[in-house]
Amino acid sequence: MAGNGIGDLFCLTSFGESHGPAIGGVIDGCPPGIPLTEADIQPYLDARKPGQSKHVTQRREADLIRLLSGLYEGKTTGTPIGFLIENTDQRSKDYGAIAEQFRPGHADYAYWRKYGLRDPRGGGRASARETAVRVAGGAIARLVLNALVPKGVIIRGALVQIGGRAIDRDRFDWKEVGRNPLFCPDAITAALWDEDLAKIRKKGSSIGAVVEVEAVNVPAGLGEPVYDKLDADLAKAMMSINAVKGVEIGAGFAAAALSGEENADEMRIKKGKPVFLSNQAGGILGGISTGQNIVVRLALKPTSSILTPRKSIDIHGNEVEIVTKGRHDPCVGIRAVPVAEAMLALTLADHLLRQRGQCGTLTK
Repeated sequence: MAGNGIGDLFCLTSFGESHGPAIGGVIDGCPPGIPLTEADIQPYLDARKPGQSKHVTQRREADLIRLLSGLYEGKTTGTPIGFLIENTDQRSKDYGAIAEQFRPGHADYAYWRKYGLRDPRGGGRASARETAVRVAGGAIARLVLNALVPKGVIIRGALVQIGGRAIDRDRFDWKEVGRNPLFCPDAITAALWDEDLAKIRKKGSSIGAVVEVEAVNVPAGLGEPVYDKLDADLAKAMMSINAVKGVEIGAGFAAAALSGEENADEMRIKKGKPVFLSNQAGGILGGISTGQNIVVRLALKPTSSILTPRKSIDIHGNEVEIVTKGRHDPCVGIRAVPVAEAMLALTLADHLLRQRGQCGTLTK
């Protein structure tokens, strides 16, 4: 069925539900000869997995990956790479009371209207549990990028806003991201977020966030000029992440307030090479990478799983009030950081192979 995979040459297809026995995926199109072990993937899954701090869902999943195919003697063979991640901490009973009710803000009603039935256990296929598959696929995509790009491609992400409180850009430090459980590049703001989230969690409520991801050392020339623009595919990839309601690249919506002089990224020659004097375009012009850092931001809504009673209906047409029980993230933006990194890696790996296939070279 269409809609369960992403990519044209480097393709990820995912399967599984939140409370099924396992989730997993298949990577097709990975070049042969790339060293790959489960240990190359596990650190990225560990960064995304639940239960790691008081600010995320306390569902306890080991998220241990098993590679099933596509490898021989520790290297990719060029055939499909299958992998599996078992679900070990399901509590389906938490959802028994809402099996015939539609949780406001969730995909329950939309799934029911589309399929005529739905899996109410943890949201089924609509659950953010599925994003573990993306992270695993993204880890393999990173290996492809680093194998084919001489300098290697650095992909990194950070949480830059929770609710109405944004980081101070003057204090932005990528090294700080790994020092706190909030993926925050600003230590002072991280401490304030900790207080904000404690209040949100105590109320049984939730709050939205903004994630920023960046790719460094991306070759110029990736992307297609019209319908498959690199930024168009990145926007699709990011919008496919659960709870994402907005995506911007480079200056994004702020570009609407800039003048032409401010928005144009001027160029000069330094040491015989072209250099941009700014990066309002976020590393993409005309849908094609320029060699600058690619910068993407995504806005995530507050999770709709809250303890405050909300008005809704059930499958029989009755009006009801719903309180969502169970274990949920008060801010889904926190664990979305490694997911957004993965989607960036997957999209770049796909376009890298497309560029190599059409033009045969990568622009340095």
